[in-house]
Amino acid sequence: MRTLAVVLVFLTVSLAKSQEHSFTEQDTLRGSITPERAWWDLTYYHLDISVDPDRKYISGSNTIQYNVLEPNSRLQVDLQPPLKIDKITQGGKELAWESRGNAHFVLLEESQPANTSQELIVYYSGKPVEARMPPWDGGFTWRKDTNGNHFVATSCQGIGASIWWPNKDHMYDEVDSMAISITVPKDLVGVANGRLRSVEKTKKTDTYHWFVSNPINNYGVNVNIGDYVHFGEVFEGEKGPLNMDYYVLRDNLEKAKSQFTQAPMTIEAFEYWFGPYPFYEDSYKLVEVPYLGMEHQSSVTYGNGYQNGYLGRDLSGSGGGQLFDFIIVHESGHEWFANNITYKDAADMWIHEGFTAYSENLYLEYLIGIGDFIEGQVNRELGKQVGAKYVLGTRKNIRNDRPVIGQYNVNNPGSGDMYYKGSNMLHTLRQLLEDDDLWRSILRGLNADFYHQTVTTEQIENYLSEKTGKDLSAFFDQYLRTTKIPVLEYKLEDQQFSFRYTNVVEGFDMPLRIYIDGQEQWIFPSTNWKTEKISREAIPEFDSNFYVETRVITNG
Repeated sequence: MRTLAVVLVFLTVSLAKSQEHSFTEQDTLRGSITPERAWWDLTYYHLDISVDPDRKYISGSNTIQYNVLEPNSRLQVDLQPPLKIDKITQGGKELAWESRGNAHFVLLEESQPANTSQELIVYYSGKPVEARMPPWDGGFTWRKDTNGNHFVATSCQGIGASIWWPNKDHMYDEVDSMAISITVPKDLVGVANGRLRSVEKTKKTDTYHWFVSNPINNYGVNVNIGDYVHFGEVFEGEKGPLNMDYYVLRDNLEKAKSQFTQAPMTIEAFEYWFGPYPFYEDSYKLVEVPYLGMEHQSSVTYGNGYQNGYLGRDLSGSGGGQLFDFIIVHESGHEWFANNITYKDAADMWIHEGFTAYSENLYLEYLIGIGDFIEGQVNRELGKQVGAKYVLGTRKNIRNDRPVIGQYNVNNPGSGDMYYKGSNMLHTLRQLLEDDDLWRSILRGLNADFYHQTVTTEQIENYLSEKTGKDLSAFFDQYLRTTKIPVLEYKLEDQQFSFRYTNVVEGFDMPLRIYIDGQEQWIFPSTNWKTEKISREAIPEFDSNFYVETRVITNG
């Protein structure tokens, strides 16, 4: 395993890459809803892929079914080199196409009347890009296990699913359902999203047929191949029995049976906070892979070494991070925020990462405060304290290098601060409500009201403003669109406590909770000085749960 420092640096550099150069036509073709994408709506994929690990070679096809929104004769399909399109057919006829880098424009011959359903099949093959440092730099990962068996996986967030299969590679349009067929050498097992329908066996290969019955985003699709063994259980959840399946390397079976006992508690905690697991029909899986892990829908990939923490470390420094397996908790949290609620544009990736980073401390709060982690005790206040200590501890990972929101229509995510600046922003918002039941109902409401949808930041901001009853426009502008952290300047003179905000956007006037002589009190700063009377001996104590900085002003 690589060190934590290397991983975090690589993540930061990867997210920053597109900020360091001028955007190109390829960025626009990938990141925007082009005219060749806008006229058709995805309904179904059948990805049928044969993997030859000895040659690091793949071949196969993707059947694309779609509804016509308005007539057109050019359709954009995305596939990145060195993979090549071998042919494209519709109605049994081969079609021509024009290529501009990773975008391929199919020249349709059949009429495409509005409100009709159509089908296109793209055949392709080649040696796909090898991931340099998955999952942040994606592609295929080709490894071998300790017994010399092939151990193969895909990952593609950021770089795009078209790095390994042809598709409509933009997040705004999720396919309604999908079949995935994986042909692998006889001694290996192929695992993908959804439920296993059947296995076709021949003398040299086996083909595993999986089916996803729910909408799925492109980067959530994955293929994993190895000397897997399977075990599982049934979790009695909010919507009834949920099948939980685990695929791990043969030699790791006993370790997995011990470590994966955390998975049902994870689902229990997140159903409490966010509502029912969003994909009961497709089950829940943890699948061991030769990289750290990823939030592939209903097929969460795992490579954390069967240990608690993040590669064994506590990212918060609070001690709380050692109480759970980071990959099980974080990547499972993405089933709600990333896979259920999915951003339309990569610029809004904070919706995935901010809420899911926040889910880490919510998990701790549930585990200790409600889930009987301390045998025989239920202590909600203790759980809340441990969860808060965790999220506050992650602030040290915030760089404030660039805004959390990136640039739109060019596949450009914002700063890596989307994780822990995002989670601390949400934790701050929770304080403003002073009503944890309301806050929980809002989190559950998000997942119910945006169930299986792609969304924008504007939709999430408006929803939170409406449900909290607060105008949060300046709040979100401050934390998502600038690198500025609010500074509360204050001074104490002759029983006078004066304060104001600096380093804030126009209209930022977030209230703060303070304690004077141990008594809770709220103040309402703005950019103008305000003054309140206090006792001579009292020194205000500022509530650290608010993501602000404080600065005392002295006469000197």
